[in-house]
Amino acid sequence: MKSVVHPSDSRGYINHGWLESHHSFSFGHYYNPDRMNFGALRVLNDDMVAPGKGFGAHPHDNMEIISIPLEGDLEHKDSMGNTSVIRHGDIQVMSAGTGIVH
Repeated sequence: MKSVVHPSDSRGYINHGWLESHHSFSFGHYYNPDRMNFGALRVLNDDMVAPGKGFGAHPHDNMEIISIPLEGDLEHKDSMGNTSVIRHGDIQVMSAGTGIVH
């Protein structure tokens, strides 16, 4: 596969107050037809979530979701009954398969 360089300052950016997010590929309000995916990789976001805040429950299917807290901890709950705290330095890989809400 051919190497592609996307400088970090060329990524999409949004600030929701509780969430600052940089998007490497088209995502949410950021759309760039030249950055739809890289092979099977469709989303690569760098999210900074304010302490005590987080995403509401939302569904996913047919994808792997990888969470890597670079600072602080991340609480995770899903529709399969899993509850955990992903600590700084840990990696969580969640297989959404036929569907999951987290």
